[in-house]
Amino acid sequence: MQLNQVKALVTGGVSGLGLAVVRHVIENGGKAVMLDINDEAGAAAEADLGTRYIRTDVTSESGVAASVAQAAETNGGLNVAVNCAGIIGAGRVLGREAPMALDFFSNTIMVNLVGSFNVQGGSEPDAAQ
Repeated sequence: MQLNQVKALVTGGVSGLGLAVVRHVIENGGKAVMLDINDEAGAAAEADLGTRYIRTDVTSESGVAASVAQAAETNGGLNVAVNCAGIIGAGRVLGREAPMALDFFSNTIMVNLVGSFNVQGGSEPDAAQ
């Protein structure tokens, strides 16, 4: 597939690796919609790149499904999903002082693992691709 044929949604699309992917797709003639939770960075990226930002919490199955549908409508379909949403924090699962707080660990798993699962479950590539 050539980049000018790409109709992508990119989670974590308003910063870091996600933003770099969006920029690369657009600069090579493709279409990309950014899914993220950072409204300020989303607005700036929309203005800079001329593409759409959709506020999306990847840990919400129904929220992801709605965002995927909006992204497909915006792009005229979808044939690529790129998962760059992720969080990282300092800490060891079992540190010298105490184990990592369960809330911190659970949130990391929800975003990094379940978020990717939700996007893949909610995205249906174009039948023609």
